[in-house]
Amino acid sequence: MNTIKRGAELKEKILLGIKKTHEEVIEFKKQKNTPIVVMRGDKIVKIKPWERDGIQP
Repeated sequence: MNTIKRGAELKEKILLGIKKTHEEVIEFKKQKNTPIVVMRGDKIVKIKPWERDGIQP
């Protein structure tokens, strides 16, 4: 059980780190006035972070 608890704690820390990094990347892209390039399905899409504040990870 102790291993399961440590695994859950590690997962939570990783997810918090990913969320923080995501927010920092969006803020950086807004400051530099550059689009975020992502892949949606089989298409490459450019998102303008200064126009969409509701971007989800």
